[in-house]
Amino acid sequence: MDSIRIRGGQTLRGKIHISGAKNASLPLLAASLLTDEPLALSNVPHLVDIVTMASLLGQLGVDIKLNGMPAAGRTGRRMELKASNVSNITAPYDLVRKMRASILVLGPLVARTGEARVSLPGGCAIGSRPVDLHMGALRKLGAEMELDSGYIHARAPHGLRGAEIVFPTVTVTGTENAMMAATLAKGETTIVNAAREPEVVDLAQCLVKMGAEIDGIGSDRLRITGKDKLRGAIHSIVPDRIEAGTFAMAAAITEGELELIGAKLEHLNSAAIVLNEAGVTITETSEGLLVKCAGILRGADIMTEPFPGFPTDLQAQMMALMSIASGASMITETIFENRFMHVPELRRMGANITIHNSSALVRGVPILRGAEVMATDLRASVSLALAGLAAKGDTIINRVYHLDRGYERLEEKLAACGADMERIKAAA
Repeated sequence: MDSIRIRGGQTLRGKIHISGAKNASLPLLAASLLTDEPLALSNVPHLVDIVTMASLLGQLGVDIKLNGMPAAGRTGRRMELKASNVSNITAPYDLVRKMRASILVLGPLVARTGEARVSLPGGCAIGSRPVDLHMGALRKLGAEMELDSGYIHARAPHGLRGAEIVFPTVTVTGTENAMMAATLAKGETTIVNAAREPEVVDLAQCLVKMGAEIDGIGSDRLRITGKDKLRGAIHSIVPDRIEAGTFAMAAAITEGELELIGAKLEHLNSAAIVLNEAGVTITETSEGLLVKCAGILRGADIMTEPFPGFPTDLQAQMMALMSIASGASMITETIFENRFMHVPELRRMGANITIHNSSALVRGVPILRGAEVMATDLRASVSLALAGLAAKGDTIINRVYHLDRGYERLEEKLAACGADMERIKAAA
C-alpha cells in the first residue's frame, strides 16, 4: 500500500482549486438511472469512490463517457451518463462493500424499473449507518421490501405512489434516495425532516433541470410532484465544502495563507465561525475564500450537527488543529459513535487528548513531533496529514488509500503551496 511522507514546519502560501464535491457527485451519478436521456456532469472529481460508483452503474447498464481531462492546475472532469438500457437491477456485494454510498442506486432503480436488488453495505469503520430509513421511505412510497441473503429486494411492479415520509433523524443519503424515487412516483410526496446539506440541494437542483418538480429546496420539508418521465440535463457539481474546510485548517495549522478557489462561505459558515474564534480569518474574494492565520491559535469548542451545524466530516481535522492551539478545546461528536479513531494516532505525535464518551478534551501542546501513523478512515487520514504539516520532523502516513477515496491529488495541491510531502509508492 502507498504511504505519504511529510516533513513538517513549512508555511503554506498560494492558491488551491477546490474539487467538485464527492458527496454531491455520488447521488448525481446515481440520478442518471432516472432517465433514458444523457446526464452530463462537469467538475467531477477523480476519486476512488467515483470510480467505484461508475463501475457499479456500468454493471447496471449505464453507458459512461469521460470527455477530456481538466486543464493544468485545475480539477474536475466531464462525465456523460446514459441509462437508455438498464439491463441489470442487482448491485452486488463486491462493489457495495467498498462504498456504502452505493445504496443510492436503490431509489432510482426501483422508481425507474419497478425492481431493485442492492446488497447490504456491511460494516463501517466510523460507526453504524443503518439502511432502515431508506427502506422505510420506499415502503411509504409503496415498494414491497424484503431482506434476502444479504440483499435489499425492492419491488414496485405498478410504480411508486406519492406519500408523506417523516424521517425520525436527519439522514443525507436517505433524503437523497427518497427524493430521487419520488420524482417518478405518482402524485405528491412530502419529505419531513429532510437533510439540508449543500450536496442535497445540488442534487435537487439537478433533478429540477431534469424536469422534476421540487418545492422547498434547502429547507427541511420537501414537496415533490412525481412525473411520468425525466429528461437529460447538463449540471456542474458544487465545490467540495469538506475539502475547502480541510485546506482552510491546513493554512491555519501552518500559520500560512491560502486562497481557496471556488470555495463558498455559505457552505462553511459554521466552521468559519469556529475558526474565527480560534484566531483564523476567512474573507471572501472574487474567486473564493482567503484564509490566513498569522497569530496565536486559540482553543475553541465544537459540536458536530447536521447542516447548517458543524460538519462531522471536519471534526477530525479540527481536532488536529486544536492539538496545537493555546488552551483547551472540547470536541463533541453527535453524528457517528466511533469517529475518534484518529485520537491514538494523534497522541503518537504528542497530542494531549482525553476521550470521555462522545467528547474529546484537547489540551493544546507547544509542538507535535513526526511519527509513523496509520490512517483508519477518510477524514482521520487527512487529520494526520494536517498534524504532519505542523509537526517537527518526518511523519509517515500508512494506508493512504483512505485519502484517495475523498481527496483529489492532496499531496500535489499542498506541495504546490510549499508543503514538503510526497507519496511513496508501494513496492510491486
